[in-house]
Amino acid sequence: MKVEIDTFSGYKIYPSKGRLFVRGDSRVFRFASSKNESLFLQRKNPRKIAWTVVFRRMHKKGITEEVAKKRSRKTVKHQRGIVGADMKSILAKRNQSTQERAAVRSAAIAKAKDVKKDKETKKAKAKVRVPSFFCVHFIYSESLF
Repeated sequence: MKVEIDTFSGYKIYPSKGRLFVRGDSRVFRFASSKNESLFLQRKNPRKIAWTVVFRRMHKKGITEEVAKKRSRKTVKHQRGIVGADMKSILAKRNQSTQERAAVRSAAIAKAKDVKKDKETKKAKAKVRVPSFFCVHFIYSESLF
């Protein structure tokens, strides 16, 4: 005995029961009752009709065996170092007092200013130096007049 499934509602259709509908593209639809056929032909969505099997599955209705809920593991926080700083240095900076932090910051700023000043003085010296071919050309042009 072959039991068919209703295309719209998902109900079982036993032999010699129900109706068969063949669409123009040769697709076969089986219906247990005229109610199902009518709703299908009205293009109703079986997911929105409360008594259909599809609706009940979607909304988790009528599940007799209560499945034990899956335990979700609690997230454990790990502290890891990042690129350029290991965990020890991060913890050391975190545990610094405000005075220590201010002193380190001012020292770093002073060092950066010194480096900048050195660069500027080197740049100024480089600008003062005149290429030798200008001098040679100047000397020759002086002697010609």
